[in-house]
Amino acid sequence: MKLPRKVKLVEVGPRDGLQNESRILPAEIKVEFINRLSETGLKVIEATSFVSPKWIPQLADNEFVLSHIKRKPKVEYPVLVPNKMGFENAVKSGAKEIAVFTAATETFCQKNTHCSLEESLNRAAEVIVLAKKNKIKVRGYISCVMGCPYEGKVAVSQVVSIAEKLFGWGCSEISLGDTIGVGTPKQAQMLVKAVAEKIPKKYLAAHFHDTYGQALANLFAVLECGISVIDSSVSGLGGCPYAKGASGNVATEDVLYMLNGLGIETGVDLEKLLKTGRFISDYLNRPPRSKLGQAKML
Repeated sequence: MKLPRKVKLVEVGPRDGLQNESRILPAEIKVEFINRLSETGLKVIEATSFVSPKWIPQLADNEFVLSHIKRKPKVEYPVLVPNKMGFENAVKSGAKEIAVFTAATETFCQKNTHCSLEESLNRAAEVIVLAKKNKIKVRGYISCVMGCPYEGKVAVSQVVSIAEKLFGWGCSEISLGDTIGVGTPKQAQMLVKAVAEKIPKKYLAAHFHDTYGQALANLFAVLECGISVIDSSVSGLGGCPYAKGASGNVATEDVLYMLNGLGIETGVDLEKLLKTGRFISDYLNRPPRSKLGQAKML
């Protein structure tokens, strides 16, 4: 098997990362975080989510963040949208790229999107139609592709079926998410090979969490299968608020270090990425101010 010459890193820290951090950061810090990521050479930075603040209060400032970031030429800033209302709000705020999401199991859909799997797919289909009319690029996420916190093992055929639907409707890329990080290299390869029988590999992305320390091994395994798009989160921020035990996304710094060692091009500056990771981590680790505003900030 031959490794890809180039890999596109999709940075999900500002959305998938921060949505699972207990601390809610000021919008201005999120804007600065994204602006710093834009200077690292990353070509895709998932900026925020237009999900109801009732469910994800950490990203309630989505409109402010998206409208205040400094957009860099040739860099995409997709946002996650759950339904027609989310799409409309995202477009009003200046979204040029969006992402829709669903899951590979019924129970996770009920917990994560508060609707059935069928309803989740219907919502995604409606958004994709609107996006195509507005000439907006759409990415599709599938959660729990290698295991579900509620149903356990997930049938590969189920993942293939959902991926085929999303791609057929018009998603330009399908991100396969190991939401609780239970996958292993052999399992990851089997899944990718099965999906690739229906969708060309260049349209597939690996979104692996590192709950059991398997993310890098799994990523190497799918790189060997021809996958050339990887989702990651700087400093390993985040996880999933509806998946107990999901310890977080694989760290972009670790992925980049591995890719550099393999001689795979990304166009991303590791030193700048490390500095950006320290910036957001330092802010998240600062003690909260007291009611009198006397707490000393680090």
